[in-house]
Amino acid sequence: MQEPPKPRHEEARLETLRGLRVLDTAPEERFDRFTRLARRLFGVPIALVSLIDADRQWFKSKQGLEASETPREISFCGHAILGSEIFVVPDASRDERFVDNPLVTGEPEIRFYAGYPLAACDGNRIGTLCLIDRQPRQLEEEDLALLRDLGRMVEDEFVALELATVDELTGLSNRRGFRAVAQKALDLCTRTGKPATLLFFDLDRFKPINDRFGHEEGDRALKEIADLLLASFRDSDVIARLGGDEFCVLLSGASEKSVERPVRRLEAAIAARNAAPGQRYALAYSVGTVFFDPARHTSIEDLLRDADTRMYEQKQGRARGER
Repeated sequence: MQEPPKPRHEEARLETLRGLRVLDTAPEERFDRFTRLARRLFGVPIALVSLIDADRQWFKSKQGLEASETPREISFCGHAILGSEIFVVPDASRDERFVDNPLVTGEPEIRFYAGYPLAACDGNRIGTLCLIDRQPRQLEEEDLALLRDLGRMVEDEFVALELATVDELTGLSNRRGFRAVAQKALDLCTRTGKPATLLFFDLDRFKPINDRFGHEEGDRALKEIADLLLASFRDSDVIARLGGDEFCVLLSGASEKSVERPVRRLEAAIAARNAAPGQRYALAYSVGTVFFDPARHTSIEDLLRDADTRMYEQKQGRARGER
């Protein structure tokens, strides 16, 4: 087994890493969304945001792995941070650097590894966004490009651009963050021929909540809706607050029939919430549903526009019915 050597400017690198104040902190949705998405888009069992400390690799975000850290001396990511390009090991059981590595001979039985080296704003590489499979595999050039794009988005989070892509009130992606992640998901669906569906939600009768109970209660209602969306949809779905009382969910790889299940879960959760004792108002929404058509939707903005139109039509229909 070959232990990863230390980068030339190791002390400066560690100073940069520790200055971020993220080591040993709790999981955060802004990082977890990328590992969930990476695992689903690439079809791998494990995806990680791994940070390389002095003697360990610690996982800021992990999907498909129980361990929170492993020794640096056996890490694949320790090798990945030595360069600026994606570090790929197609079959670790046939690679002399890793053939007898404990992570190969034992759990999680790594065969395939691909790690994008994450650079901080000063250029120091602090860790990786990495993919792990228990089967040997190769990445095509378009896969490498997609991993590179996702890695750069993770880098953005580490250089304090959270507010540029995250809604501060709900913790969901905001419109800008949604556009970036969702467009990559659509591009992959187009290349692989997989389906995708966009749901565009707008709260009904939201203004009266603010008018009657105040904006603090209105904010609480928005956070409730965000939590219900997160609980109802898959953790790989891209959920966002677009602004005001508008939310959306992009489901990639989901057929029309499979979209119905999370929508029913959401409906049941809102009904249960509204029926609970002590509620001063009911939550309700209109939703526009659009199934992705690559011939018609050349961008995520096209899909959003269609879904917004259908949501508005449903809202208008309900308004006419209530008269």
